[in-house]
Amino acid sequence: MARNFELAKIANNSNEICPCDDAIATTRHGFICDGFWEARERTRNRDLASTSALALMQRMEPLSAAPAPTSIALDQLDLGIASAWRLRPSGLLTGSTAIAASASGDGLPLAGSATVFTLVELLARTPGGIVAALAPLRRFQNWTAQQPGAARQDIESQLRRSSESRAPFAGLSLDRPRIMGIINVTPDSFYTGTGADPAKAIALGQSMIEAGADILDIGGESTRPGAAAVSEAEELRRLEPVVRALAPLGAVISVDTRKAAVMAAALSWGARIVNDVAALEGPGSLETVARSDASAVLMHMQGEPATMQQGPRYDLASLDVADYLEARIAACIAAGIAPHRLVVDPGFGFGKNVAHNLELLGRLSLLQGLGCGVLVGLSRKSTIGRLSGASLEERLPGSLASALYALSQGAQILRVHDVAETRQAVAVWRGIAAGA
Repeated sequence: MARNFELAKIANNSNEICPCDDAIATTRHGFICDGFWEARERTRNRDLASTSALALMQRMEPLSAAPAPTSIALDQLDLGIASAWRLRPSGLLTGSTAIAASASGDGLPLAGSATVFTLVELLARTPGGIVAALAPLRRFQNWTAQQPGAARQDIESQLRRSSESRAPFAGLSLDRPRIMGIINVTPDSFYTGTGADPAKAIALGQSMIEAGADILDIGGESTRPGAAAVSEAEELRRLEPVVRALAPLGAVISVDTRKAAVMAAALSWGARIVNDVAALEGPGSLETVARSDASAVLMHMQGEPATMQQGPRYDLASLDVADYLEARIAACIAAGIAPHRLVVDPGFGFGKNVAHNLELLGRLSLLQGLGCGVLVGLSRKSTIGRLSGASLEERLPGSLASALYALSQGAQILRVHDVAETRQAVAVWRGIAAGA
């Protein structure tokens, strides 16, 4: 049977649909959210009425493509009627062809990397909807030079930010891919939480450092879809021994939290990055990071973890996410946080269905126009299961494929569960890209 549907809550006498987009999540109602196909296997000895099963299937969302912008010729695009626009580097080259394109003026480096883009897609919001115009770089530059002053300056600024090198982040150069290992000190994360045992979390962190992790991202509150909030005191209790133990061992420590008090405490224990799924929108978060010298990851999330998978909607996910992240960057700068201290995360699976995730990944290079490093977290997520039919334990190949595609689109940091495997895949990908 095709596994092309949303996850479901299956409990003793319930077939209530779950809003989650990730697996293995025990809700406060006691339902187990695990994917309908897995739940069916667990409940095969139960008598489920065929009418109930059919109703359940009919309520599940099909795997479908996201709405696409209308394609037009660049010369047909009138910025005078557009309310906003963004450019996406495309036509990406590596190796000797990238060098040749750059030398001839037909390509520009993608965020200062060895990858070169030779095409530009310009996405614009117009009264008739979102339109997209694709053109070779030279032609695009000539067209841009003919635009009115403010529009020309904005497009030239986006083009410059898309091509210039990224500043170091938390003391790490972004001239090569960086790997962030995930440590969930939680009993309810969708994959490999270490529960309330700090010893296990510390051991996991040590093994990730040995495997080549540049950053350890330590979280004490699950933010999987459908997750309930954790108290500040409990989050601090979970995090303190782990952060204190791992901070001196070499890797940069990141704390995954939405709470200002937890941010401040973790920074005092040795963390150097705040990774916030709420992009520092919580009370006191901006001020806490601004008062420190910490770096921050700003993630996009539509809604709250408990409800974010209940019918997420976008005009175009990539554009809407970029607009939000640009606004959060501006808020950080206004609060005194320098741009080089910031990295953005599009938030795959956070208030996004499979179609949104795929469109966002396909246009990931658009985020380079924000001028910050880009972090991607796709490891083991349900989109991989939806595309492949793989269970959580079987999603490593899909995780690696997603990570390498993100790198090809300019991502600088990969947030992963499987550090050693990702490091090997990245090394091979880099060698192939440079060898052509």
